[in-house]
Amino acid sequence: MTGPDADTDDRPTLHVPSEIRDAVLERARDGRPREICGVFGGAFGPDRSHVRSQYPAENVAENPHTRYLIDPEEQLAVFERFEDRGEEVVGFYHSHPRGPPRPSETDVAAATWPDRSYLIVSLEPETIGSWRWRSSERSTDGSCGSSAVDSEESGKSGGFERERLVVE
Repeated sequence: MTGPDADTDDRPTLHVPSEIRDAVLERARDGRPREICGVFGGAFGPDRSHVRSQYPAENVAENPHTRYLIDPEEQLAVFERFEDRGEEVVGFYHSHPRGPPRPSETDVAAATWPDRSYLIVSLEPETIGSWRWRSSERSTDGSCGSSAVDSEESGKSGGFERERLVVE
């Protein structure tokens, strides 16, 4: 978001360089009908993060048309690259080739990184949404507001909170 309300919006914020956004969009288009996935590196903050790099990962899910899974060994190698570059894990991204740009029930059940961003690219229609996983301990009222996707059905404590996506 840009403009007069940008500084008054108290939602968490993810800053993404336009080149990285464009690379993720292109990869999502090229990967269709499978979900693509990857990891963002940069400067992490629980309410404001800045992406500096993105590392595409192979989707090793059993059904890559409707879910994503990053191989644990590949994920560890990416984390080691972050450490070598002085970056932190900012979050993750994946696509929904035929779904909305918000977390699915599967995404809620699989979320494990508190306060990290989960950027989702939808291709029909083409749009991007970004969310933060919040544990229930972090919530002050037990919910994340009207833009939240919670995990009551999955038995997990916490949920996704919509965040501002700032493309730079």
